[in-house]
Amino acid sequence: MSKLLLKNRRATYDYEIFKRYEAGIVLSGPEVKSLRAGSGSFFGSYVKFLSGEAYLLNAQITPYKFADNEDYDPKRTRKLLMHKKELADIEQLSQQKGRALIPLAFILKNRNIKLEFAVARGKKTHDKRQDLKKKDLARDSAREMSRKW
Repeated sequence: MSKLLLKNRRATYDYEIFKRYEAGIVLSGPEVKSLRAGSGSFFGSYVKFLSGEAYLLNAQITPYKFADNEDYDPKRTRKLLMHKKELADIEQLSQQKGRALIPLAFILKNRNIKLEFAVARGKKTHDKRQDLKKKDLARDSAREMSRKW
């Protein structure tokens, strides 16, 4: 059973998602408590490969208010935990032109916090407008159907 702790709401609006992945993440104790409380932000964050390992960069986890936060950096680089074969496949996919690794959510799964991320491509402005039009049409048609009954 999994529980959504923190979601990147802009990801599906700004990016076209191709494939989703799940990885463990190295966190400190106060970071875990802070994420369980639902405080943090994915604004400007991304996943990057450094020397064959995946890292989450620029994701902000707000300091836990009951912990000692003197030397705490909320936007520190955090290592992702995955199998080597899976890492190699993801690295190959992300090196294609126009592809990026975007964090989607922090999930609590069997007492472990996991990061869900995706291989994605940035949407153009006209693609975003088309998605908004589709969403508006679906909402209007659902509203009309509910009025008829």
